[in-house]
Amino acid sequence: MTIEFRKPVIEDKPMVTGYIKQKKTRSCEDTFGNLLLWARFYQIQIAEVEGMLVSATMGKKMSFHYPYGNGDAKKCIEALENYAKAQGQEFQMHCVTPSEFEELERLFPGEFEIEYHRDIADYVYEAEKLRTLSGKKYHGKKNHINKFKKTYENWEYVSMSSEHAEEAFQLLLKWKNLNLCMEDHDKNAESCVACNYLRLFEELDVCGGLLRVNGQTAAFCIGEQVSDDTMVVHIEKALTEYEGAYAMINQQFVEHECKHVIYINREEDTGDEGLRKAKLSYRPVFMVEKGTVKRKKSNE
Repeated sequence: MTIEFRKPVIEDKPMVTGYIKQKKTRSCEDTFGNLLLWARFYQIQIAEVEGMLVSATMGKKMSFHYPYGNGDAKKCIEALENYAKAQGQEFQMHCVTPSEFEELERLFPGEFEIEYHRDIADYVYEAEKLRTLSGKKYHGKKNHINKFKKTYENWEYVSMSSEHAEEAFQLLLKWKNLNLCMEDHDKNAESCVACNYLRLFEELDVCGGLLRVNGQTAAFCIGEQVSDDTMVVHIEKALTEYEGAYAMINQQFVEHECKHVIYINREEDTGDEGLRKAKLSYRPVFMVEKGTVKRKKSNE
């Protein structure tokens, strides 16, 4: 069969979301916003194959995401293998979760192998615990919140709409300058993605919140629901001149925007030790492991 990959566009949201909803997922990659806004940086393209949706990175090394949907997964994966071969590429899939690999094993027993990568595992938390910060384990976090409220008595949290995009954008510009983003490719890419989440806030149907101190924007956060019970926090930026602003926007966003979900996915740590320590300190209830899948080498 002929597979025609193309770049995703905003008009694809109903179609892509429909496919994603057909599988139970809590992975941060499995949102339309993530797929669309990172497409430029990872050369992501999409195609419908055997009743399933496939996304692929089309750089020097082609790689496929595990297919979405309730179509014929076996025929879909076989078609993708043939496609990669025709392009002179080794077939591989990225960000494959344990449950997806289990399905792959049922379809192709003993034919594939997976290597999990700790740096891209998602941290998932119980929303109620991030909301209340109750118990001894969160005593330090609760103290940060109380200190913030005492230090900055004139603070407010505002649920975001597209009307707040410019306000958040101005904070993002300041954050970029303070963090020397133009000199760091990854930070620059992240800030560009954050800018586009703000630009397409309404079209992407995401949610967010702003934290203000004395009328000045101190932090903002943007989340996107990935499944019925899980919210993914894609973007969280704060000015460190406001001590405790990160802890405060974290707690306030969950309190106001996440009442209807059980879990909060705060994405991966990318191997950054400081980020890893910070994410672990909030006590994840589980991690979403993800790995690279390749066909096993023959012993011949």
